[in-house]
Amino acid sequence: MADLSLFARADLDPARARAILDEALAGADDGELFVEYKQSESLLFDNGRLKQAGTDNSQGFGLRSVKGEAVGYAHSSDVSEPALKRAAETVKAVAGGYSGTLAAGPARSNVRLYGDENPLDAPAFAEKVKLLETIDAYARAKDPKVRQVTVSLAGSWQVVEILRPDGGTFRDVRPLVRLNVTVVAGSGDRQEAGSHGFGGRAGYAGFITEERWKHAADEAIRQALVNLESIPSPAGEMDVVLGPGWPGVMLHEAVGHGLEGDFNRKGQSAFAGLMGEMVAAKGVTVVDDGTIADRRGSISIDDEGTASHRTVLIEDGRLVGYMQDRQNARLMGVAATGNGRRESYAHAPMPRMTNTYMLGGAHTKDEILASVKNGLYAVSFGGGQVDITSGKYVFECTEAYRIENGRVGAPVKGAMLIGSGPSDMKRVTMVGDDMSLDTGIGTCGKAGQWVPVGVGQPTLKMERITVGGTG
Repeated sequence: MADLSLFARADLDPARARAILDEALAGADDGELFVEYKQSESLLFDNGRLKQAGTDNSQGFGLRSVKGEAVGYAHSSDVSEPALKRAAETVKAVAGGYSGTLAAGPARSNVRLYGDENPLDAPAFAEKVKLLETIDAYARAKDPKVRQVTVSLAGSWQVVEILRPDGGTFRDVRPLVRLNVTVVAGSGDRQEAGSHGFGGRAGYAGFITEERWKHAADEAIRQALVNLESIPSPAGEMDVVLGPGWPGVMLHEAVGHGLEGDFNRKGQSAFAGLMGEMVAAKGVTVVDDGTIADRRGSISIDDEGTASHRTVLIEDGRLVGYMQDRQNARLMGVAATGNGRRESYAHAPMPRMTNTYMLGGAHTKDEILASVKNGLYAVSFGGGQVDITSGKYVFECTEAYRIENGRVGAPVKGAMLIGSGPSDMKRVTMVGDDMSLDTGIGTCGKAGQWVPVGVGQPTLKMERITVGGTG
């Protein structure tokens, strides 16, 4: 199936499609025909039974014409010549007699960052249900305080073909899987939850191993039991230590979105106009890297055909780069960085993150914790909100502890981190040597579009951060 052209699947002549594309983009600066076929499934095992199961097959195309800052976009689930002709008439209107110079196409790359195995092909549906049942039983038997277990499994297989008016054709096959375990533990009238999951660009076989799913269940139980012993979080300004890995989601939201090209070109980002200036403490280096094999946020090519890149955004505290799609890169006079992404054929591409993380430093975790007299150790985060223009954020901690005289103390509940990404990046005083990426569970939203991403960081110490709490 991976070798079958999407045009053959839809019974659309590629030569005719290209002719229509050329006519639609006559006089435009850029554009493409994006054709997609996608299969997806999700299973939810809850309260000891299979509660939800669904599959979906979709296909369609998106036709885009770009003229300066203007974009004409039309899409359809009907991949046929008549539908493509109707779309071409729609996007031609954006040019309106404009005569631009067609931008050069993306350079080609033979790098493949993942295989093309379809998770929906194997194992059989009954085996997937049995796996969820086994995980549920394992978690329930692990500790008598476990009261509820929820296990979810999701997989998708996406094939895209991108036709450009310069004659180029780009193709990618993208598998994606994820497993998540949530546990509710109780003691008397009190109940608390814990969650852990993992995922990546692979098929189920060989990726969702017994060792991995047992670790996910163990971690969910551990977090639930820790939270069961938690006390109300203190509030006020204090030093905060962020754990490695998933806490990088705060970096992703509070800083990453502000470094996407469109927000900066339009002057909407708190980082706009600061290229070359110090925007973080020395020792802070942040990169966006879509080239890491098998990672959830990785892409061999982006949704415009540009090869994925490793882009340094902040280097030793200094702003040195933005994440760019083709349109914003051209308007800003820089190169595209392989960050033009879209949720599906029904959406136009825009600058989006892939795997965004902070590089490691020189300090051990123990050194960092020992340096804090009275503060908070945030190990895991849940939801958060960020204002791109100001950089202000609010993040909920799902696992956190008091730090007292350099020692990790009691777990706390209800801790919220409140601050501003651009200013708080200058409050980083110690960077750990234990950089790690998250386990492959991130999904990022922007302008109503959702794409899989990765985050990461080492242990960090940030001074004088506002903590909201209930204690």
